[in-house]
Amino acid sequence: MPAAPLDLDQLQTFITIADIGSFTRAAEEVHRTQSAVSMQMRRLEERVGKQLFEKDGRTNRLTEDGERLLVYARRLIRLNRETLAAFDDHSLEGHIKIGTPDDYADRFLPEIMARFLRSNPRVELSVVCEPTANLVEQIRRGQLDIALVTHDDDKGRSEVVRREPLLWVGSMNHEVHQEEILPLALGRPSCLWRRTACDVLDQMNRDYRIIFTSWSATVIMAAVLSGLAVSVLPECALRPGMRILGESDGFGALPDCRIGILRGHSSQPQIVDALARHISESLDNISVVPPANEDSGHFDFAGVAYGRGKRLRPSQMLPGW
Repeated sequence: MPAAPLDLDQLQTFITIADIGSFTRAAEEVHRTQSAVSMQMRRLEERVGKQLFEKDGRTNRLTEDGERLLVYARRLIRLNRETLAAFDDHSLEGHIKIGTPDDYADRFLPEIMARFLRSNPRVELSVVCEPTANLVEQIRRGQLDIALVTHDDDKGRSEVVRREPLLWVGSMNHEVHQEEILPLALGRPSCLWRRTACDVLDQMNRDYRIIFTSWSATVIMAAVLSGLAVSVLPECALRPGMRILGESDGFGALPDCRIGILRGHSSQPQIVDALARHISESLDNISVVPPANEDSGHFDFAGVAYGRGKRLRPSQMLPGW
């Protein structure tokens, strides 16, 4: 006999509890009594045959099985929204312009745009790839509706939607990081990551010289992978063939990279709000670290779109293709 399908209302409540960490507050959010929410979760646990929550002080923490279900629950709820939107005659319609640095465009935009456009088939998106400094200026001039940027307290108040480690990286096939005068490949002088890297090296009294300067992440990555220079990249920009450099390699810790959303003065705020919400939800679910197989030492780069991979360790290698 075929298994009964999962209840979407239960899954939505489950997601809300996972996000908020409290049955009581989640009940208020979904407009149900706490007893009704507790009953929903008991039925969901019975349906999947696993315990989904465990007490952690005054909050409810997901079990390992709960974390697994959360990934699928978010997918199912998004798919439900996409399905309803496809048949909605009053769905959003229009054209908006989104900007992002190429570091983020390569990793995040395909997933974000594909899902957003499936949910909003009447919306047309134009994408501009520029450094954060340029995007901030274009937002100010009204040339962009929305931008995904590297948050910089000095460059504008973006809404931070994701944090990632900023990492020193070199080539796994070269030892350029051991050179007495460290060669660097970095962005232009206004780049926040460049300023951060130089500040850390200055504090360490480490001699260095910048041999490549470019706004293009592709150029920076090429310099790293060819063994010409060391650079700093967020986790999402790591590529096969790179080596993460840490304190054991003589490199000081870097602050996290904060990814934020900037909104312009758009004539279509409904679409911008919907896209901003979609970006925030998507970035919360996209993992950038390939799940590691401790036995084989290999990484599953094809499987990073969903799920929560393990954080990479300093000196860990990312095998080339």
